[in-house]
Amino acid sequence: MPFLICDPGANCLYAAHNDLSYWLSTNASVSDVVPFITENSLQNYISCSVCEARTNVIAVHSQTSLIPNCPANWKSLWTGFSFLQETGAGAEGSGQPLASPGSCLEHFRKLPFIECHERGSCNFYTNSYSYWLAALNPRNMFSRCRVCMK
Repeated sequence: MPFLICDPGANCLYAAHNDLSYWLSTNASVSDVVPFITENSLQNYISCSVCEARTNVIAVHSQTSLIPNCPANWKSLWTGFSFLQETGAGAEGSGQPLASPGSCLEHFRKLPFIECHERGSCNFYTNSYSYWLAALNPRNMFSRCRVCMK
């Protein structure tokens, strides 16, 4: 868990309330996953890395099956599919602003995220759902995107 829970008395607890966290995953096949992914193999399934850019980075979405262009004088970093949010256990879930590069995933996957529990186990769960920005044409339903750097 990447967070602490603190009460008004300044008592802080780490992973103490059946907490869940969600992480964008790699392209590893779900069938390759053991019942629970442990700390030793977790790095093979979580794709996130934190990078510092020397300038602004944004995602641009088309709401069509066509990949949008970057704004004038911006450089294209990658193209992908417009990802909105995920939900897992119960009503738990997360997402990011559409301007965030995390909303433009290079590869479409049914479950592009992994769910981790406070007890230290992570996995792809069958009760998880992913939400993608829809294109306006129902025959080509997935919206395309591009990540751009100024």
